Amino acid sequence: MRSAAVFLALLLCLQWTWAQGESGEVTGTDAETEGGNRQEEVQFEIQGVGAAHDQSSSQTNISPDIWAELKELRDMAIEQKVELRNSKSKIEKLEQENAATQARLTASESKNAVLEAKMSFYEGVVKELQRENMVLETRMSSSENEVAELKRENAATQARLTASESKNAVLETRMSSSENEVAELKRENADRPKVAFSAGLTDAGPVGPFNTEITLKFSKVFTNIGQAYSPTTGIFTAPVRGVYYFRFTVWGGRPSAWMGAYLYHNEKRMTLSYDYNDEQAYVSASNALILQLEKGDVVYMTLYPGSGVFDDSFNRTIFSGFLLFAL
Repeated sequence: MRSAAVFLALLLCLQWTWAQGESGEVTGTDAETEGGNRQEEVQFEIQGVGAAHDQSSSQTNISPDIWAELKELRDMAIEQKVELRNSKSKIEKLEQENAATQARLTASESKNAVLEAKMSFYEGVVKELQRENMVLETRMSSSENEVAELKRENAATQARLTASESKNAVLETRMSSSENEVAELKRENADRPKVAFSAGLTDAGPVGPFNTEITLKFSKVFTNIGQAYSPTTGIFTAPVRGVYYFRFTVWGGRPSAWMGAYLYHNEKRMTLSYDYNDEQAYVSASNALILQLEKGDVVYMTLYPGSGVFDDSFNRTIFSGFLLFAL
């Protein structure tokens, strides 16, 4: 009975030791100290049990298996202690890792707070840029519309310019043609002789009457370009082949008398202009011809027989002619 009580007490001590190891309420140093004390107590109890066994071995026969079990329990207690120490080391290491992780988490949270602040700032910047982008897009759209309008206006202007250039080209062509014609006319005019004359008969008053025809010598020369008219003979000689214009006027101042004159081309009588002057009156006659003359042909005027003409400083009787164009 006594051996059984000792065995029961040893089991209770071991159970309490395991409970203390599993609770984790003691520190590493305390656990070592307490574990050492407990080991001494267990050894002391085992020794006591052994002493009690020695004292009672002679009285009571205990089974040898009990001692083997006690030894096995002691070995288990030692293994539990080693495992407990390893667990303590792992726990301390985990606590250190947890502290480092906590520090990293705190740093990460701080960094996240900074990043969130930056993100909030950048979101504001992005919103502002978006607003500015919308304004720029609006301005860009307006500018594109203006550019399109300018392009349309430019196209219209270009079309008008092209039409104007085409018209200018036509005008330049016509101008060039006109200039060529003018130059040709100038050359022709330069090559064509310039012939024109105009002369009055006399300042002496009446001329005639005579019984036969006489050549009228218009001695008062007003114009004689080309010197084709001779005031000495009263004859116009054509310097070139061409078409000529001739005009004359005769005036009479004798009452009750005839007034008249002929125009000749070479020996051919071309026209007669005359009139009768009654008492106390003045008469005049005019005529004109366009004649084609060969070079050297002559044109002149003669007094109608039995008639007279009159001229004075008022140039009442004149003879004129000029070249229209050469042939």
